Amino acid sequence: MAELLAVEGLSAGYGRAVVLSDISFRLGEGEALAVLGRNGMGKTTLIDSLVGVTRRFAGSIVLGHREIAAAAPETRAALGIGWVPQERNIFRSLSVEENISAVARPGPWTADRVFALFPRLKDRRAQPGSALSAGEQQLLAIGRALATNPKLLLLDEPTEGLAPIIVEELLAALARLFREEGLAGIIVEQHARKVLPITDRALILERGRIVNESPSAVLLADPAPLERFLGVTGR
Repeated sequence: MAELLAVEGLSAGYGRAVVLSDISFRLGEGEALAVLGRNGMGKTTLIDSLVGVTRRFAGSIVLGHREIAAAAPETRAALGIGWVPQERNIFRSLSVEENISAVARPGPWTADRVFALFPRLKDRRAQPGSALSAGEQQLLAIGRALATNPKLLLLDEPTEGLAPIIVEELLAALARLFREEGLAGIIVEQHARKVLPITDRALILERGRIVNESPSAVLLADPAPLERFLGVTGR
């Protein structure tokens, strides 16, 4: 498996506050990584640092063979980083289809292919973003990110606050993206049991540091680290 992302000695935060300290990990092409941890442990800051919206104090970020640690967010997006933030950031006044076409870049992921992945969006393609439910807005946010034809998809708490039926649909779509389409991804999630079955490896963050890195299957079989660092085993 060719290496897609290499993060080495990354320390980052906001203003003068250092949130992440000495973060190092690698991600192969087509590999899916879960980032786990309690609230306030640096999960979102890690995603934000890969996108380029934090202050970097030290370390490197290499995407493909290109150092991007000093690159602007728009440059990172053009190089293949797709981002689905917690806030979703859809265009509420534009239709579903316009939301997708507004950010689309050339590649295999077209609006029609997004609609094939999320049929409920196809049924609402002419409706404005403001008319969608929270779950449908999340599906649209993922569809918009796919339309940029990324090499790496970053998702920050994608299941938070969603109805169970939407969570099931979303996780099935992500499993397809990672297992069948070969898209690389990093998913920040508090509920480990939701994402471990669809990812290859997992990092657990504690106070801005990696305290455990394991294959997802190992954590599912022996959840002791989940109990230790997340406080639960049945999530």
